[in-house]
Amino acid sequence: MKKLLATLALSAVVMNVYGAYPDKSIKFLVPWPPGGATDQVARILVQPLTKELGVSVFVENKGGAGGNIGTQSFVQDKPDGYSILMATSSTNAAGPHLFANQGFDAAKDFTPVVLVCTIPNIMVVPATSPWNSMKDLMADAKQNPGKFTYGSAGIGASQHLAGAQFKTVTGLDIRHVPYKGSGPAAVDLMAGHIDMMLDTGSLNNIKAGKLKALSVAADKRIPELPNVPTMKEVGVSMVANAWYGVMLPAGAPKDVTEKLNAAFNKVLRDPEVKQHLQSIGAQIDGGSVADFTKFSQAEIKRYEGIVRMSGAPRE
Repeated sequence: MKKLLATLALSAVVMNVYGAYPDKSIKFLVPWPPGGATDQVARILVQPLTKELGVSVFVENKGGAGGNIGTQSFVQDKPDGYSILMATSSTNAAGPHLFANQGFDAAKDFTPVVLVCTIPNIMVVPATSPWNSMKDLMADAKQNPGKFTYGSAGIGASQHLAGAQFKTVTGLDIRHVPYKGSGPAAVDLMAGHIDMMLDTGSLNNIKAGKLKALSVAADKRIPELPNVPTMKEVGVSMVANAWYGVMLPAGAPKDVTEKLNAAFNKVLRDPEVKQHLQSIGAQIDGGSVADFTKFSQAEIKRYEGIVRMSGAPRE
């Protein structure tokens, strides 16, 4: 009994010195500028996550180089659970096949926590565009090769891959204009400086009447845009979406990883969170650490074929 009491006392001292995770604020790194889909998803989650974990969770944006600059810095952080990443299919699946040197290894430098959601790309044009359908857009682009432009969040971003895939499937000659994030690209699109974008973060601007949605690159129409046809419905055989998940640096402790997984899964079941995510076109996922680990590794292999099919050049 004395030995047991001594052990419990020692455990209490250790807990008092080191604290139970988490006992300080958590940085949620978004490797893209504010305003894009990745940033929107993270910001929907931080407040309920703060409530669930009992410590402040804050978003830090560090954009540039198609998400690589912020992600590069993230893998240097301590794997203690106080720095978490909003990983995406762009940086953590497509990137290895688009960049000769990303500055990190997508297969080895991360500890997967949970898959948050997937969002389909939507073909959007400025509200002032003369195009009111995909038929209008494709007919005009066919008659004017090289005249029109599509924007993206940068080389390797979902908008870039979707646009390259669209060009390959249709044979249309439209020019790629990369930005440092989808937020800045959307601003220029609304201003009419570029002509179109296949984007994952434009639903709010569509609802506000600032952009027109011509088609959704999904298997079926989405509830938020019931009158907007899929690409397949307008004769374009393509599906393009992006996924968003939470990761820690490689070597994160299992107990920390599992605690974060449980917290995110609980937050994703919250009706208000579900409503907010669905309002931006997200399909909510969730699941175990093992689920996301298997998924993320498989996605690296799957995106090799997607990148090849898109025709996107290796940087």
